[in-house]
Amino acid sequence: MNNHNYFIKIIVKANNHIDSLIKKNLNKFNFFTNNLLKKYLSKLSFLFEKDKLLKNLGVKRILVFFIVLFFLIFSYFSVPYLYNSEKLITNIKNQLLKNLNLDFNLSENYSYSIFPKPNFTFKESSFLNKVENSGEIRVYISSKNLVFQNKIKIKDIIFNKMNFNLNKENYNFFRELLLNDFSKFTLIIKDSNIFYKNNEKDVLFINKINQLKYFYDFKDLENILSANNEIFNIPYKIKLRDNKYKKQIVSDIIFDDFNFKLENYHNYKNQDKDGSLKLIHKQRKSEVSYNVNKGQFNFDYSDKSSKQNFKYKGFINLKPFFSEFLGDVNKMSLEIFLNPNSILLQLFKTGIFNSNNLNISNIINVKKTSSLKDLINLVLKFKISDGLIDLNGTEFSLSDYADIKISDSLLYTNENNLILDSKVTINVNRSNEIYKNFQTPRKFRNEIKKVEFNLNYNFDRMAASLNNVKINEIIIKDINKVLSEINFTMNRIQNRIYLKKLLNQAFKIYSG
Repeated sequence: MNNHNYFIKIIVKANNHIDSLIKKNLNKFNFFTNNLLKKYLSKLSFLFEKDKLLKNLGVKRILVFFIVLFFLIFSYFSVPYLYNSEKLITNIKNQLLKNLNLDFNLSENYSYSIFPKPNFTFKESSFLNKVENSGEIRVYISSKNLVFQNKIKIKDIIFNKMNFNLNKENYNFFRELLLNDFSKFTLIIKDSNIFYKNNEKDVLFINKINQLKYFYDFKDLENILSANNEIFNIPYKIKLRDNKYKKQIVSDIIFDDFNFKLENYHNYKNQDKDGSLKLIHKQRKSEVSYNVNKGQFNFDYSDKSSKQNFKYKGFINLKPFFSEFLGDVNKMSLEIFLNPNSILLQLFKTGIFNSNNLNISNIINVKKTSSLKDLINLVLKFKISDGLIDLNGTEFSLSDYADIKISDSLLYTNENNLILDSKVTINVNRSNEIYKNFQTPRKFRNEIKKVEFNLNYNFDRMAASLNNVKINEIIIKDINKVLSEINFTMNRIQNRIYLKKLLNQAFKIYSG
């Protein structure tokens, strides 16, 4: 027991001794580390205050540096203000001729601007066989080598508020521009107009350019023309891509208002150029395959929708201009011919077809019409010759009871109204069916074999007048008075009721 107590005392003494040693050494270590931290913190504080001084001195030096740099840059970009006008104009003209293949006449009335990048703006200019233009041309130049006037290079070109006068000699102007190399510069045309004129310099129609851009696509390696235009106040978009390596031109024309799109693929690898044109209207699709050889354009046009409705074929000879079309249609709406606001009738009114250089022959065979169910077997003959438009030879049937033919016709514009003058011959096969259709009283149903009359129809007013009316080769004055003025509306039902009443009045007079 005594031995055990003695051993415990020894352990306690040893533990106390170790604790005292640890405390002693920890105090020394704390003292040492505190002094060391104080020493280095004082040094850091000194350095921090020194950096403030250096910082203040550095800000002034940097400010002076940037002022000098700005002055040098501004002076560099201001060098073109000192250019010799004559040499400058000559240099730019030569580069425009090289880049665009256009011979410009630039006046000395120009200005220079640094922003947004160095550029010269010429207020007056002329090109295209020295046709005067009222707009301006802005030429952007490279910021390199501004010190040396003879080494400046054109980067971008902008035509603004220009008037382009095109005719048969330069109608392909915008297409030919695409043949230039746009890999080193961009051409933009803004807020401009294209005036298409005939040989007498009369304006046929105007195409408004909101923005048109020529540039190079480095990814697909092709020149691109992209444009937002308007024609007859109808907006449309154009995108045309010319790949010189594939010898292929791809173009898209989009009319968003009509949900209508044209896609054209054109190959020019060989002398015989061929391609295809796709027309997409809502869910309807059609395609034209064509071939161009020695000034003659041959085509085959067909409906590619699920329910095929039509096919056309024909050719166009360019020099001299002559074309011939032949088409077959299962079903056609007559709205394009009868609605005064249709695009076709509006084109007739522009006078674009009234050219002595146009010769067009068009024949379309239509089985049925969606507008008039009884109107079948329509053979529409449309001809343009020596500036005159006629529908001679056009014929159709009213079911199986009458055959109608148009002759001695002329389509023309008078006081901005589109008018058709023609002779109409009706061979009646079953007069009783006509009477039944118009619910004519039996006592007025005299047999009719043939009806002839001269027709004057105003498409804009939807008004017709019939004169020299012959029934079975007999002219009856009272019938001519009744049919001398006929007015239609856009309502089909109202027109049918109105025509029924009018014809029954004529039948009554004919019955005596």
